[in-house]
Amino acid sequence: MRKKSIHYLVVVIVGLYLLVPLVATFLFSISNTWANTILPSDFTFSWYQQLFSDQRFIEAMGRTLGICILTLVVSMISMVMTIFVITLYMPKLERFIQALVMLPYAIPGVVAAVGLIKMYSSKPIVLTGTVWILIGAYFVLILPYMYQGIRNSLRTLDVKRLIEAAEILGASKWNAFVYVVVPNIIPGILVASLLSFSIMFGEFVLANILVGGHFETIQIYLMKRLKENGHLSSAVVITYFMIVLISSLVMLKLGSRLQRHERGEKAS
Repeated sequence: MRKKSIHYLVVVIVGLYLLVPLVATFLFSISNTWANTILPSDFTFSWYQQLFSDQRFIEAMGRTLGICILTLVVSMISMVMTIFVITLYMPKLERFIQALVMLPYAIPGVVAAVGLIKMYSSKPIVLTGTVWILIGAYFVLILPYMYQGIRNSLRTLDVKRLIEAAEILGASKWNAFVYVVVPNIIPGILVASLLSFSIMFGEFVLANILVGGHFETIQIYLMKRLKENGHLSSAVVITYFMIVLISSLVMLKLGSRLQRHERGEKAS
């Protein structure tokens, strides 16, 4: 009982540590004034009305979502196929690939951004200030998370035997990969995608240095608003959080549906 109580206490403390700043930010975003009192003296949703009527905010959010989704799709497809091929045909290269994809951990964002600008600001390839260089930087940034999540899921499977069994039943390697291997690693893909999406959605250094005002993302928009109005910037943060939360719930719901569908097909 004492151990359970300690566990519950730790969970409560961690929960409060995470929720209190968020609740305070939300209260500030729906207040007109908040000074010398525990709670705001009056409440209003005018900051949210102002935010959602701002065309700059809508465009910045659309740009950010577009960049994150495109990077996720490219990273997901390339990493799933790469890890599958290495696991099945070239297992000796796994250590090398693992060390390679972990390099972004050791490279600070500022250093990476300066290096990219230096490389792509001169001929024959000039990409500085364009969205494509940011997508490429994000692709590299999320490599460790995509690799680890997908690789951990593949480790729970005997891929060679699954492929061999599918081929005995008449399936090609491609069909076995698409219809047998991929459905079994969907949980790992979803976890890696959620973590990667959260990291890209909150990343500021690369977006600010690589594209800046040329392509205003939600991170740059938030930084500009912080200098103008604290209540409005708090509304941006809460909206930011809600979009990440809703996206996570939708992806988890989709993953559970796909798993149930897969189990139903196996049972039938």
